[in-house]
Amino acid sequence: MASNLKVIFLFLWLLQCGGGNVDVQQTPPIQVALLKEGISIPCTVIFPYMPQYTEFSIFYYWINSLGQKTSIYSRSENVDIPSGKENKSAIIPYNHRIMPLEHTSSTGTYYCEVKWNNIQKMGKGVFVLARGTGYVETSYGWEILVTLTTLLAALSITATGLLLWKRKVLCPRRNQLNILRQKVETQPPSASPPPPSPVYDCLDLQQVDVYSTLENNTNNPSPKKSLPRKTPKKQATLEESSDTLYENI
Repeated sequence: MASNLKVIFLFLWLLQCGGGNVDVQQTPPIQVALLKEGISIPCTVIFPYMPQYTEFSIFYYWINSLGQKTSIYSRSENVDIPSGKENKSAIIPYNHRIMPLEHTSSTGTYYCEVKWNNIQKMGKGVFVLARGTGYVETSYGWEILVTLTTLLAALSITATGLLLWKRKVLCPRRNQLNILRQKVETQPPSASPPPPSPVYDCLDLQQVDVYSTLENNTNNPSPKKSLPRKTPKKQATLEESSDTLYENI
């Protein structure tokens, strides 16, 4: 009885160890597919070459963005054990191709699940992005060239406008100065205005007027009222005052 229990425990332990070597892998994790083109759902099954693991079933399904699960395909496999490969690990791909994608709602995660008699393994899934059009390479060469040409043209127009404005504002002033300079250079010496008379000439004229007035008063006395004759002392004083006035002037 004890020996039978040992055999049963040993068999269960072997099953557990064998089950630990079973796995399902899905790579790459992301794919991009165009409409009207097919996609391949990767599914790599890893198992030991033992009779209890050579028979299994594979199920393919996908889950859309709403979380709805849709079954795609299923298949059963019975793998023969090659000679000399007993108890060794086997790595066999079982990819499934879907043809074609009808619309962009096919975007979602596609899974591969493998079932043995008492073991069930599921892959991590592959996210497939369905696109209506492919990647269009944009060329920025022409855009850069047009932008540079436009900037250069704008700068050229601005510089030309500034030059014209400067010529319009500054050239008339220069022309006026040149005309005045030419007139001064070409004017004859006789046409120059006479120099102003010295100040002393004006003072001499005023002095003559003063003496003439004094002489007229002395030579033409008033008939109605005779002025008293000036004494020599007063005349000398008057002459000294006139000399003093002349020196001051």
